Amino acid sequence: KGKAKAKAKAEPKATAKAEPKGKAKAKAKAEPRAAPKDFGKPALEGQYRSGKPVDVEALTRMSKDDLGLLPQPSKPRFQTALVGIYVRSQPFGGSDKSSNGHRYDTIPFANGMISAGMSCQLIHYVHQEHAKFFDVVQNFQALIVRCNPGQIKADGGDQGKFDDSMRAIRKAGIQVWPSPDVMEFMGAKDALCKIATMSIGLEDTLAYYDEASFSAGFKKTMAFQPRVIKQNRGSSGEG
Repeated sequence: KGKAKAKAKAEPKATAKAEPKGKAKAKAKAEPRAAPKDFGKPALEGQYRSGKPVDVEALTRMSKDDLGLLPQPSKPRFQTALVGIYVRSQPFGGSDKSSNGHRYDTIPFANGMISAGMSCQLIHYVHQEHAKFFDVVQNFQALIVRCNPGQIKADGGDQGKFDDSMRAIRKAGIQVWPSPDVMEFMGAKDALCKIATMSIGLEDTLAYYDEASFSAGFKKTMAFQPRVIKQNRGSSGEG
């Protein structure tokens, strides 16, 4: 028994040698990263990139060009459009517009959609073409509406008529962001006060409706940190 026990002890045990953590980590870091996807060069001054994949030739072009817009995907995951409004009685189409007729944030919005594999054509609502416009947009799968409150009326159109047609588009199964109802109930800046205690809000978001409360509250918060002031309604670069 003593010899057998000694023999058993002498036999080498099979062991798996663990790789040091430091080396494993270094090896993982050494693996090459995937190269960023090339979406093509942004449009230059005078270039137009909103004519396809959906045919929008029937609509009047209100912008000079699509400066900065990435090329539309050849096989988009979804076909979307960004809807703007050009106020013809105002310089550049409104105080929220660049010199080419698009809002300052239009290109970043559209390029974000394109970078996610979707097409995003830039179109304008012209109230004289109301019926034609809504015939065309039925061919999209989603619409991003960037028509500021008051601008359709300022151009001579009917906001209620526009909203009702957008509601009909939603009922047909086409996404509309934001919907007319969301704009009605959440379009004012004090909507930020309603979500202040949620995870997406800031608890020190405040609304003032008279001079006395503004004077007291604003001075108190300014003593803590810099503040951003916005008027309750309007997002045309006026606040």
